[in-house]
Amino acid sequence: MPVASTRVPQQERSRATQARLLEATVECLVEHGWSGTTTTVVAARAGVSRGAQLHHYPTKAALVTAAVTHLTELRAVELRTEAEALPAGPQRLDRVVDLLAAAFTGPLFVAALELWVAARTDPELRDALVPLEARVGREMHRLTVALLDVDERRPGVREAVQATLDLLRGLGVANLLSDDSARRTALLHAWKRQLATLLAPDDGAPAPGRERH
Repeated sequence: MPVASTRVPQQERSRATQARLLEATVECLVEHGWSGTTTTVVAARAGVSRGAQLHHYPTKAALVTAAVTHLTELRAVELRTEAEALPAGPQRLDRVVDLLAAAFTGPLFVAALELWVAARTDPELRDALVPLEARVGREMHRLTVALLDVDERRPGVREAVQATLDLLRGLGVANLLSDDSARRTALLHAWKRQLATLLAPDDGAPAPGRERH
């Protein structure tokens, strides 16, 4: 059999193995936390041999940061897809904030939070996580600007977007230990009004989600 014909199936199997490992890692972080997420547990959950796991991700830090990177990228694609169905006009801002709020209460956020806490006392994990979180933060900011359809060059827009993300992150943390949905809903309702004011054009430009005609 030609070498080229065997290489593609091998690459596909390798990608499938990596995907199972990354998904299993996030599931373990959510269910068992950082201390309970061992490479052995992840390999068993993914149905992957210990040798295969070490081949792809030789350390726990490499495995968990790769998992968060992978699923963050997938979630960004999902958010863009969901946003395509959003209406233009005043309702768009409300719906975008709701989409982002859901992202900060989902399994990926819980997994990431486990890593943030663990990185405080784990130098290897911190070294791997700090640049990743910086990149994820920048990409989330850019995504939010795009979803809101606002011009970040306007004074105050960048700060308003970042304040929104900081608020949603804080509400996501508060939601971990108890059902905080009622308070979160009230706060988001108030913030949406404030955000609409902060993002309102002051120079005749179209409002977020609206086009000039």
